[in-house]
Amino acid sequence: MTVAHEATAAPGETKPARGSGVTARPPKRNRSWRSLIPWLFLAPALLLFLYFKFIPMAEGIRLSLYKVQPFLGDIFIGMDNYTAVLDDTAFQEAASHTVILAFGQTFGSMIVGFFLALLLEGQAKSLWFVRSAVFLPVVAATAVVGEIWRVLYFPDPNGFLNEVLSWVGAGPSTFLDHPDTALTSVMMVGIWKHAPYDMVLILAGLAGIDREQYEAAAIDGTNVFQRLWYVTLPALRPVITILLTLAAIRGLRVFTEVYVLTGGGPAGATSVWMTTVFSRGFEKNDIGVASAASVMLFLVTFLLTVIVQVWRRARENR
Repeated sequence: MTVAHEATAAPGETKPARGSGVTARPPKRNRSWRSLIPWLFLAPALLLFLYFKFIPMAEGIRLSLYKVQPFLGDIFIGMDNYTAVLDDTAFQEAASHTVILAFGQTFGSMIVGFFLALLLEGQAKSLWFVRSAVFLPVVAATAVVGEIWRVLYFPDPNGFLNEVLSWVGAGPSTFLDHPDTALTSVMMVGIWKHAPYDMVLILAGLAGIDREQYEAAAIDGTNVFQRLWYVTLPALRPVITILLTLAAIRGLRVFTEVYVLTGGGPAGATSVWMTTVFSRGFEKNDIGVASAASVMLFLVTFLLTVIVQVWRRARENR
């Protein structure tokens, strides 16, 4: 039987030594075919990404170097579109509004998400329903969320939020209709929508903390706030780094809620980078400048991601 088996071995296939206990490796042709199987499953998604993301991205980079003239032919102007973006006061104001909005939404959603995670942490079976209910703003369409909050922000004294404020002797407020309050009102909507997402990531980080650390800290006589500061927050450092990266990129690219709530008004008080790009490209038909502004935003978010990752690895290697 052994002789028959060895006689039928494929040519070129390595046979294990008798009694060595080493399993024969599959032929190289089978290994190469198996390595292609994951790519076959990924192929549809990769084709969609290529057609709807990477090709338009490359086209946007190309258009940023041209004066775009539909039906007349594009004219190559090099870096002039980038210079026009940097010199445009509308983009300068939008950049400041974007940074303020991104900063407020990033830290606001992280703080609210952290306290939500502390409230909803545990193993009780009933918590799944509460967590699902709290997570609903994340999966809701941003345009729908914006329309709902626009109704809630109705500036009349009989508006919903003004009515609530009147119960505690405050208000009424103009919310979205006044330059002094519009940006803060938009920021609150972003915090409300994104805080549950941060909560889920923080919950995952809390689940990985060794409970013995809390017990040891309690034995040492620490109170609740000291345990949060010296045990919980250091253990959540990797999660916080990820949240900072994702939330900062999300804040810099904010568009839908601003466009639905205010459209960049009143008097440009809530204009952000992406609403200015939209206005320049689709309302003023200046596709070249809009493309250059989009490329600049991509470079800023890419640089931000690299800086955060380098900083994180430097801290881990200490």
